[in-house]
Amino acid sequence: MSLPLIGILRGLSPGEAVDVGEAVLAAGIERIEVPLNSPDPLQSIRRLAEALGDRALIGAGTVLTAAQARDAFAAGARLIVSPNCRPAVIEETRRLGMESWPGVATPSEAFDALDAGASGLKLFPAVQIGIEGMQAMRAVLPPGTMLLAVGGIGTDDFADWRAGGIDGAGLGSALYAPGLTAAEVGERARSLVAAWRAAGGE
Repeated sequence: MSLPLIGILRGLSPGEAVDVGEAVLAAGIERIEVPLNSPDPLQSIRRLAEALGDRALIGAGTVLTAAQARDAFAAGARLIVSPNCRPAVIEETRRLGMESWPGVATPSEAFDALDAGASGLKLFPAVQIGIEGMQAMRAVLPPGTMLLAVGGIGTDDFADWRAGGIDGAGLGSALYAPGLTAAEVGERARSLVAAWRAAGGE
């Protein structure tokens, strides 16, 4: 993974999946997830995995059950992102050999997620937890734990979050919204990647 960013394509439809995915990947975002509350998400995941799976990590988001994780895996997903911490989902995700990024908002959830085998943690909603809350959690987590801020952060505060110690970010509405063309999503992706790199002095 060249950048610790996940592109969240909530609302994506199968017909646009490949074009939008190509645009996001071309900007340097190599983890792409389709939330399961999108139109026909498994078909979008299948198309993305077939077209981009050798160049990007394609996955499902808003995964709430182990059965949904299995369905996503069957469609070609190799990344599972959740808004919450459910050890059964994490354990099934890891059993299938996929990356698991559960949502956590408290130290208890964070440790439960890590105990279940999470690849990293999705700090959600980041805008509510805040940088100070993230730092307090970071202080007690095992060294090397990957934390991605998701929910309400973007180009305006990348620098503050990076200075605060966050490892990466999930990019949702700042990256994609239904009705945008692939070219428009690509432009947003390039701007977000440039801002993330600039915030880290890269």
